[in-house]
Amino acid sequence: YTKMKVSYGPPTLYCSLEIELKNGRTICIVSDGSWKYSPSSITFNSIYGGEDEDARITPSWKPVVIQKGPRGILRQQMAQPVKMMEYFGVKSRHQLTPQQIAKASNAKHPIPAGTFVLDMGQNLAGFPQIKVSGKVGQQVRLYPSETLTAQGTCNQKQSGSPYYLTYTLSGKGEKSADGKRIETWHPHFTYYGYRYIQVEGAVMKDDENPDGKPVIEDIQSCFVYNSAAKIGNFECSNPMFNRAYQIIDRAIRSNWQAVWTDCPHREKLGWLEQDWLNGEGLVYNYDCHSMIEQTMQNIVDAQHANGAVPTTAPEYIYFKGKWLDPFAESPEWGGALVALPFLYLQHYGDDRMVKKYAPQMFRYVDYLQSKDSCRILKQGLGDWYDYGKGRSGFSQNTPMPLVATAHYYQWVKLAQKAAAMSGKTAEANRYAILASEILQAFQKEFLHVEKAASSGKSSSDAVVKDAVVKDAVVKDAVVKDAVEKVYYGSGSQASNAIPLALGMVPSQYRKQVLQHLVDDIHAHHDRLTTGDVGNRYLFQALLRNGYADLWYKMLAHDDVPGYGFQIKKGMTTLTEQWNPEMGASMNHFMMAHINNHFLPDIVGIRIEQGRLIIAPQPMGDLTWAKGGTRLSDGKQIAVAWKKLADGKIEVTVDTDNDIEYEIKIDYDETEHNDGTYRGKHVFVGKCAK
Repeated sequence: YTKMKVSYGPPTLYCSLEIELKNGRTICIVSDGSWKYSPSSITFNSIYGGEDEDARITPSWKPVVIQKGPRGILRQQMAQPVKMMEYFGVKSRHQLTPQQIAKASNAKHPIPAGTFVLDMGQNLAGFPQIKVSGKVGQQVRLYPSETLTAQGTCNQKQSGSPYYLTYTLSGKGEKSADGKRIETWHPHFTYYGYRYIQVEGAVMKDDENPDGKPVIEDIQSCFVYNSAAKIGNFECSNPMFNRAYQIIDRAIRSNWQAVWTDCPHREKLGWLEQDWLNGEGLVYNYDCHSMIEQTMQNIVDAQHANGAVPTTAPEYIYFKGKWLDPFAESPEWGGALVALPFLYLQHYGDDRMVKKYAPQMFRYVDYLQSKDSCRILKQGLGDWYDYGKGRSGFSQNTPMPLVATAHYYQWVKLAQKAAAMSGKTAEANRYAILASEILQAFQKEFLHVEKAASSGKSSSDAVVKDAVVKDAVVKDAVVKDAVEKVYYGSGSQASNAIPLALGMVPSQYRKQVLQHLVDDIHAHHDRLTTGDVGNRYLFQALLRNGYADLWYKMLAHDDVPGYGFQIKKGMTTLTEQWNPEMGASMNHFMMAHINNHFLPDIVGIRIEQGRLIIAPQPMGDLTWAKGGTRLSDGKQIAVAWKKLADGKIEVTVDTDNDIEYEIKIDYDETEHNDGTYRGKHVFVGKCAK
């Protein structure tokens, strides 16, 4: 796709301002032909290209030109406003040598002598703010970037280039104690993902300045993100997990703007899969009420007339062309239309989103049905950015139709629930039948049962085909024979974890499929091979089936693939690839799936449609964990546990006396009775199986 190739027309104001006076009168000011306009001192701006401001320009008023108003429906903003939320000063500075400048310069970007690079210490979304003194007409140019080139200059190769900010001094500003005129400036209509700032045409305060360049008296990075409240916290005895929690937070904040974006620089698009795949990590740690409501409005606005849902919303880009088609539609992305209302229901106990958007859900799953082939769906990106040889991208390990069809099944099942909740009996029955057909087709296409050698049979798709019946219950007599291996698709971790987590595996095969998954993890030296989609299901399959220790071992290390490797490499935000050395964005939250489990599983705060369940899962070498979150009624819940010398755990639950919760540990019944509790209690026992 292209950037800065399309114009939305001249800047246009559509304004109705109501002012309520103290005496009760209301004044309404409406934009009309009597207004005037003036060219701004901002001479260029683009969220992809940067911003230039010439502070010498003064207003020159002219009559406005009446425009046609924008099409569509004018709606009140639902999400919280984006603000400058945090500030970071300079961590270190590197003065570029003449040799470095000569090697890094090119015809498009000749780097002037005296250029230096600042490390601001934190990768973030935002912009620099400078306080600068100098003569009228002097210019300062800033190039932000996430990484550096071999020469030590700012590298925008992976994050979109050229992007720079230019400020032309007015020679005015506030007078300082030493008589300087100091101008304070930051851009207003752009932002970028960066850690480093390359400064051209200026010197820092206290530098030698024989050429009389502008002097930067102070410079800060302004961290800009959505002002939705942070409501969760987590900490445990593993420092790597604590740091992972922090860099995930920084990545989420960087990509929480007016929409949840993929990255804060190269694309800035509202890719939809991460919103629900990382949904628990979002709702447990942030107030997501208004953001989910806004995102749902964006999705239904983007839904096509035929029911299709694009991968991004708002749909600013149309992906067209042979290799681009998978980016246009993918059920794991478009299915956010179905998943987010149920996330809202699960966490907040509120079914309004499900009922409000049920008709759009029906249109979407009906569209998917129109695209299936014998109930197998073959479209989309699959387990995007899974881990294998070389640079990540399209799925290397897992068949794309398996991932697509499993999600097709999931969305139809949820549409069936939405129909039942909405009193749409006919639709509920229709989707129940469709889900059963998809499940049977899924078994026929992807389930592999390899017979033991003693049975005289080898792997036989025909046997499996004959054995598949309604609701995935396999009753054919041949399955009574001993089986050697049972697996789905390619046998990859995602191939098996997805149907396990979604309840698609016939009951008599669950043990074997789970064992195949575990064996594959061991075969990869207890490391994962999943990606953007598969991580969620891999983590769920292990934690829900008694493999918490393996899940912990798979993640509690500093090798690749894993969160610890990124931390070891000095990342301050989560990266796009498991291996940041392979390039791509250094500020993505799509791989943040571990965050789905810090509070609900390790700390043990589980929220299920109004029920509050405390069920800690001590695992691995963890000796303690603590955390908390805010409930939908605005009240707090905090849980802390620690291991005791006798192998038991002590769990402290702290909340208001009117908050009811269930405890899921095998506690000492001489001190506590079964049932529910309110307020603060300390429990001693062993973790429930």
